[in-house]
Amino acid sequence: MSMTNPCRIKGADRYDVPERPVLTVAEVYAVADAIQPHHRALVLLAAFTTLRFGELASLRRRDLDLTRSVVMVRRAQAELQNGTLADKTPKSAAGVRPVAFPAELVPELVHHLERFTGAGQDGHLFQGPRGGLLRRSNFRDDWTAARAKAGISGDVHFHDLRHTGNTLASSAGASTRELMTRMGHSTTRAALIYQHMTSDRDQHIAGKLGEMIRQARQDHKEGPSGT
Repeated sequence: MSMTNPCRIKGADRYDVPERPVLTVAEVYAVADAIQPHHRALVLLAAFTTLRFGELASLRRRDLDLTRSVVMVRRAQAELQNGTLADKTPKSAAGVRPVAFPAELVPELVHHLERFTGAGQDGHLFQGPRGGLLRRSNFRDDWTAARAKAGISGDVHFHDLRHTGNTLASSAGASTRELMTRMGHSTTRAALIYQHMTSDRDQHIAGKLGEMIRQARQDHKEGPSGT
């Protein structure tokens, strides 16, 4: 008799394909500006950490270290076949990981923590519109509306922020191993060992992403030349 896993985490076991759209930093911020305020930080953190939706949905307040600009991935939200949401530990040790993010996101996250995060250290970092669990199906409409308002053409999915972040990190100089560790992928037996990626190299990658953010935001403020 075949056994099926009652939990499904979409996109957890596949590599992002290069055919998927890649947003620019300016486009990421355009969607963040257009989306509902309680989802703004979700969009930014997704793009600049490459965390999966299920990993973001399961984050707690205590998983966020604003002093070091690091988010700790310990679990991922899964949807059971009956529609119930539950947190699961990653399938491999590589899925449990610290990921550095640009310091430029700290003010955004402080604002989010003050207004939209659940109470206490175990409060969910990202919640649904009424304070419940963040659900992919409920979020999809907000994402689609924000994408259209931001003028992002094409069928760009929320998961494409993960592909975008991976591409941006690569352009910031991340090695293949560093990219795979940030993404929580295991390509060899050695990569299954829990990796403490709060190293100087990971901070360097986050710093380069921060430079991209500052440049894109500066270009946005200045507008077209001569105006």
